[in-house]
Amino acid sequence: MSQFGDAIRELSTAQKSAKGVSLYSRYVNRPVGRVLAAAGYSLKLTPNQVTLISAAVTFAGVVMTATLRPSSAAALGIFAALFLGFALDSADGQLARLTGAGSAAGEWLDHVVDCAKMLALHMAVLVCFHRHFGFSDPVLLCVPIAFQFAAVMVFFGGILTEQLKRAERLRSGAARPASPAPASTLRSVALLPVDYGVFCALFLLFGSQDLFVAGYCVLLAAHVLFMAGFLVKWYRELSAPGR
Repeated sequence: MSQFGDAIRELSTAQKSAKGVSLYSRYVNRPVGRVLAAAGYSLKLTPNQVTLISAAVTFAGVVMTATLRPSSAAALGIFAALFLGFALDSADGQLARLTGAGSAAGEWLDHVVDCAKMLALHMAVLVCFHRHFGFSDPVLLCVPIAFQFAAVMVFFGGILTEQLKRAERLRSGAARPASPAPASTLRSVALLPVDYGVFCALFLLFGSQDLFVAGYCVLLAAHVLFMAGFLVKWYRELSAPGR
């Protein structure tokens, strides 16, 4: 049996829970990441090396967003880079589980890269708004800043909440939940507007200024609404006695 085939089979039975994951991540990003993780395993790459490759590919998309004049070709190039970078972001964790090479340093690197790409991508959109779309209205130029704020708050709030819950379980000696609740299809659909993969797909509209800006504003509104809801939810969860 080939290493690649063996890795695919093992990864197929060792996936994380789909709870709290959008349909895109569940049915597109994770399966593609599984194939890339198996390829990385065959090439004897480490999870951290896959993380760094993911960062390099994603930042290629960031640079293209800031420098290329909007066109259909630029849209395809940016989307391809962001799509592959996101899939590799899934692959590093899957490779870590496959090889047992997960570590605190690897988790730290993964989260730092995730945060950096969110910050950089919205900054690149801001540059594009001013340089290529010709926007000078402060209100329009604040749109990427607001999106960046909401996206990072959702990302950081979710990560911090999970870490605090984990720390509380260790402090109290409580057992980790044995089996997570089944994934809700309705919740998976509802989470699509704040899925990074859907945001990557938005760049397929990069060749049309009107469509891209309209789609960007729609996703911004979704992020702001979800941010407010998530922050209240997370605070209540952490405040609940005996959580």
